[in-house]
Amino acid sequence: MINNPTEEVNRVLQQAHVAFLSYKNFSGKQKAAFLRAIADEIEALGAELVSTAMRETNLPEARIINERGRTTGHCRMFADLVEEGSWVEARVDTALPNRIPAPKPDMRKMLVPIGPVVVFGAANFPLAYSTAGGDTASALAAGCPVIVKAHPAHLETSKLVAAAIEKAAAKTGMPQGVFQHVHGEGFEIGQALVKHPFTKAVGFTGSLVGGKALFDLANQRPEPIPVFAEMSSINPVILLPETLSRDAAKTASQLAGSITLGVGQFCTNPGLIIAIDDAALASFIATLVTEIEKSLPGTMLHQGIADNYAKRLTQTLAQKGVKAEGQSANGNAAQGTPLVASVAAETFLQNPTLSEEVFGPFSLIVKCKDTNELHQVITKSHGQLTATIIGDEAEISKHKVLINMLIEKAGRLIINGVPTGVEVCPAQMHGGPYPATTDSRFTAVGTDAIKRFVRPVTFQNFPESLLPTELKTENPLGIWRLFNNEQKK
Repeated sequence: MINNPTEEVNRVLQQAHVAFLSYKNFSGKQKAAFLRAIADEIEALGAELVSTAMRETNLPEARIINERGRTTGHCRMFADLVEEGSWVEARVDTALPNRIPAPKPDMRKMLVPIGPVVVFGAANFPLAYSTAGGDTASALAAGCPVIVKAHPAHLETSKLVAAAIEKAAAKTGMPQGVFQHVHGEGFEIGQALVKHPFTKAVGFTGSLVGGKALFDLANQRPEPIPVFAEMSSINPVILLPETLSRDAAKTASQLAGSITLGVGQFCTNPGLIIAIDDAALASFIATLVTEIEKSLPGTMLHQGIADNYAKRLTQTLAQKGVKAEGQSANGNAAQGTPLVASVAAETFLQNPTLSEEVFGPFSLIVKCKDTNELHQVITKSHGQLTATIIGDEAEISKHKVLINMLIEKAGRLIINGVPTGVEVCPAQMHGGPYPATTDSRFTAVGTDAIKRFVRPVTFQNFPESLLPTELKTENPLGIWRLFNNEQKK
């Protein structure tokens, strides 16, 4: 526990700033060695890490092992990226001294790190979105020191991983302060971290209330900084009627598994199902209810999440026109009870509360009179991480307007799948319009996550000896050159 948050935060950020002055110039090869060492040290924690995470989060062993693999895989993915080098998007635009009417200077541009990054650990991912998760890995890969604010729900897990990162830093000759780990109850230390002048960006995964508070705080600074916050998404699933009439049972079973996966504690949980109100939808609901009733309540990550789920579920079911269609057997106070409900689209459109996230194993079915009303529901929807369409190619081809509408609403569009399960790969977009995230231009997963913590700089008329290595003519690794020709007079 930190006794004097202001003093401690100032010490930590001073160290991070000094570390940045050297770490920003480390080669891709050096940073790659660091990231791979982090992965190795996390794996070396072995059973102790797994058992500690299980005890603190109530997550099963298989989930923790899988998440550990995702975390180390992320580190190694970024290691490969920075070692190869082209991620800096170097541009070489050579001079045209004889251009008419004015000479053109030599212009060379690349991405450079922005400075110390504060990362807030996530409650629902003790490894993959926390101490050594995607935010930390991508910031370190960019050349930015990281300060992690541990999530109190899995503090011991965070300490173990932090020690592994510090050990990796020492083994690979990283500057002191390149990674630091802080913890403490309440909001004071988090606020101090965001407000400190040496902090240049924030990574956050959590509630809309928490993310928006950090975003507002960062923009009240004398020097505003970016906050990359993933906050709230109900990930609408649209069921097209012709396909649903043929595959109602299959679709219901598929979605039931996604709704209840991990006790619904995923940012990509399908919290909203939208369809035309007809016989096919009635058949779908009947099968979905059967599947939900067969499922079992699961212990949630911590009591705070369980309490919030129960509260939000009660509030939603109390709204006018909302009907509970089916649920599993009730669990204890620490468990989340899977439940599906329905509401008419007309009622949904008039009640903003029904568009709010219920974090847990819940989904609301919106019954639309026709396609026009379905479009109205999409139009009034908030920004989302994902949007899904269930339908065959022939039917989807009749709904190109719907696809274009969804492109405006979500960062990832899915056909005939479920939103849960976020593949870590270069093509992944894990982000979306507000309130899904604070900046829809960036992803929190995949290699492009590194772009959150860099900025472009142009070097004009620099001698070769003073250019960064990535921009030198004689060292073209990763360079995208633009060769100029004399313009015709």
